Amino acid sequence: MAIDSITKAIIGGARQRKACEVVGITSRTLQHWRKIGLIDRRNTVKKEPANKLSEQERDVILTICNNKEFRSQSPKQIVPTLADRGFFIASESSFYRILRKADQLHHRGRSAKPNKTARPEPYLADGPNQIWSWDITYLASNVKGVFFYLYLFMDIYSRKIVGWEVYEKESSEQAADVLRKTRFSEALSMNHQVVLHSDNGSPMKGATMLATMQKLGIIPSFSRPSVSNDNPFSESLFKTLKYVPTYPSKPFESLDEARQWVSQFADWYNHSHRHSGLKFVTPVQRHTGEDVMILKRRKSVYEEAKNRHPERWSGKTRNWNHEPIVKLNPVNEQTHNVELEKAA
Repeated sequence: MAIDSITKAIIGGARQRKACEVVGITSRTLQHWRKIGLIDRRNTVKKEPANKLSEQERDVILTICNNKEFRSQSPKQIVPTLADRGFFIASESSFYRILRKADQLHHRGRSAKPNKTARPEPYLADGPNQIWSWDITYLASNVKGVFFYLYLFMDIYSRKIVGWEVYEKESSEQAADVLRKTRFSEALSMNHQVVLHSDNGSPMKGATMLATMQKLGIIPSFSRPSVSNDNPFSESLFKTLKYVPTYPSKPFESLDEARQWVSQFADWYNHSHRHSGLKFVTPVQRHTGEDVMILKRRKSVYEEAKNRHPERWSGKTRNWNHEPIVKLNPVNEQTHNVELEKAA
């Protein structure tokens, strides 16, 4: 059938290559079929897959993705939220596929696509308040060229914001003051050791800050010079802060206004934000250990959904197991061994 159709098209003035493309073969395939006298036996009837979503289910997915609560979130955020409420409609890949077909597959929210980060020294955390990361970011004021400075401390195991403050300038003294308040707010004993990771800015390596760290028994960890990506946890947190939908479109009028907004952001981030690096639980849930039970319930929801529609699952359900360890700048073992061989 295909050979006859191509022959008629060529007689009618069409080019052979274009006619072959229409029926889904190449010119070489056509030449081969003619040489061996083969008849096109391809099955042109496409069967609907048994696990295909219904039109009603697709409409529900589009409605959910476009409502006020979820329109700035990705399917990776939406699906776990629905699972926590006891609903499973489809997987993230199905959400993406339906959004793509509806020409709605764009980057949801304000953030840009994530970039990979280089990482130097390795540290491991298997619980909260073992490794902190901190940095300073600018908050624009209504005076051109003048900024407020946000000092932000976070726990890398739980991603919880454990301490913050906004000042009118950068200094090692103010950084040390925020560090003391942060340690006090987390109720850590004097013999509790914490690794504090940061970049090489002057407030981070100032004499007052280093002396305070030594006095409090805090172990310093620094990024490589001129490599901002060696502090990925703080960089990621600042990216979330700057691209959250509620971030002001206009500069802050005063220091008090900046502090008030950061306070609201920290409360939302710690208690409401479902973190992609934590399997979409909140930092406080991770910090307090509640995430273990939440992930177990989520796994049960998925198992029940698989039992209802086993034809829609080609393998195991999504991995909602609790991750007990977080790595800060893990070493690539292969690269590390090569470097050791060169050094020897």
